[in-house]
Order: sequence, then structure tokens, then C-alpha cells
Amino acid sequence: MPDASLLETFNSPPKAPFLIEHINEEFTSVCPVTGHPDFGVITLKYEPSSLCVELKSLKLYYQSFRNEGIYYEAVTNQIRDDLVECVQPTWLQVITSWRGRGGIRSNITASYGEVPCC
Repeated sequence: MPDASLLETFNSPPKAPFLIEHINEEFTSVCPVTGHPDFGVITLKYEPSSLCVELKSLKLYYQSFRNEGIYYEAVTNQIRDDLVECVQPTWLQVITSWRGRGGIRSNITASYGEVPCC
């Protein structure tokens, strides 16, 4: 099971609104049907309210999916839900881009909140 307790935060700089974008190019999980590994790129974009996610903890959280049998859509929504609970952003978007298998590539997007500031 992915482990949201790994996520840590720090206080966001109290300036004008800004956007953060983190890209993980080495995400892996497991297809729940075939048991084969799935490889993807996770793009996280968010406008912090008062908290930012700490990057090492984000990396460890992503790694907790490594042996998880989970569909692309569930991965994307789980990451969104866990990060919204953790950092309580003004706006957040998770985009997962999955390597092709059988001639099909997939991109899944899950969002939360108001449209970003910038």
C-alpha cells in the first residue's frame, strides 16, 4: 500500500502566490492484471497555501508504489488525494504519463482546487 505517512512538509514562503512543479521521471508501479512493471513520469504542479512538500519525502512516497498492483488512474488519484491532505494547497494537479505497452500510451490528469495564480 502506498505510504502517505512518508510525506513531510515545510512552511511556504509568505510572499505573493507562486506555482511549484516537481517532475519524477523514474516512477514505477505494477500492473494489477499482468504483474508486469509500469513505468511513468509523474508531474506534480501546485500553488501552496501555507505548506510545501519536502522533496526527499516525496521521493520516498513515490517509491512506496514500486511493488503496488495498481491501475494508472488509481495511482494518479491516490497521489492527488494524499498530497491535497498533506499540503492543503490552493490548487494542485497531478499528471501521470505512462510508457507504451501494446502500442498504447496513457496520460492521466487529476486536479484539485482553483485555477493557479500564474
